[in-house]
Amino acid sequence: MKLHQYRIVNVIEVDFHRRVSELVDGKPRILIVDNNRDFTRSARLILERTGKYSVCEENEATRAQQTASRIKPALILLDIVMPDIDGGEVAARIQSDPALQRTPIVFLTALVTKDETRPGLRIQGRPFLAKPVTLPELLGAIEENLPIHAVSSFGHRIDGAPSG
Repeated sequence: MKLHQYRIVNVIEVDFHRRVSELVDGKPRILIVDNNRDFTRSARLILERTGKYSVCEENEATRAQQTASRIKPALILLDIVMPDIDGGEVAARIQSDPALQRTPIVFLTALVTKDETRPGLRIQGRPFLAKPVTLPELLGAIEENLPIHAVSSFGHRIDGAPSG
């Protein structure tokens, strides 16, 4: 019985530390994975200017899972079409990592036009945004999919509303 209790404590501690690591200066960490460096740089700058997020870029799909494991993002924006490995495979690798399996992923794609999108439409069961993406669309997708537990150390949601 003591071994079982010890395991539960470890799981709680690991989960607590993971949730804390998803925040940087009280802001949720977002990872953008896209081989287009201009897109990741622009998206990072735009999101960081809102003052609500800390953003990291990864331009090599083959390193996306390692980067996610290292930085422990609260949410991942992931392009579908990339050289070497597609976003669906990257998502599967990330979700197979026990430390990342609950990290939400929002796909980015130019394969579907904005005219073809409908509310609730998903790709591989995940939400997606059709490129080109506007700032309101990007912010909306992040806020809609950001985990509730991405709260600041002051006990408030990132949007400033009291948590709980």
